[in-house]
Amino acid sequence: MRWLKENSLSLAFLIMFLLAVGGQAVAGMLQYNDQQVANGAEPVSLPQYVASSAFAVNVAENWQSEYLQFFLFIMLTVWLVQKGSPESKEPHKAGAESDEDQQIGQYADADSPGWARVKGLRLWLFSNSLGLVMGTIFLLSWLAQSVAGQAAYNAERLGDLRDPVSWGTYVTSPEFWDRSLQNWQSELLAVLSMVVLSIYLRQRGSPESKPVGAAHTSTGVEG
Repeated sequence: MRWLKENSLSLAFLIMFLLAVGGQAVAGMLQYNDQQVANGAEPVSLPQYVASSAFAVNVAENWQSEYLQFFLFIMLTVWLVQKGSPESKEPHKAGAESDEDQQIGQYADADSPGWARVKGLRLWLFSNSLGLVMGTIFLLSWLAQSVAGQAAYNAERLGDLRDPVSWGTYVTSPEFWDRSLQNWQSELLAVLSMVVLSIYLRQRGSPESKPVGAAHTSTGVEG
């Protein structure tokens, strides 16, 4: 029970994620089969749909926009600040901060990670590991979206008796950028809303909010 409590946030989001993916798969299959029947084609089973480019492109385009959001937020908040927001560091702390502030090298604590105590490439990699991983997942998701999107797009073109297009043609097409930018703008708006609204609004007990009684001008303070 203690393990469940200590990991309840991760577990809750994992369960919701799996339910959402499962629901998307079922709803997507029903919509896909409706279109198949309308076009005089055979409907597909759930495993067939999940293995299709139509499902893959829908999943990948959402994943890449989410990881782009986190990557940009992680990297931009190193240098950019927003006075009054708990999502921002205090203005005088903008930048990579000192070794003492970051508890690395000679300033590491007894329970600091091993790579925080070393110098050179390992320290650089560990110091930037979150941004590197988020950026890599974004790029891989973007690549998966482009490949799956090309396959789905070409399937539609072949159904309309048109020639398929190359990967390079697809990733420079309005179809690809319409899909991408629809997701990007919504994610960026969500981050902007969180940064600005958290200046003036509160959620008692949430670490994403300032304490209820904190001044609106308090920056980098979590409840």
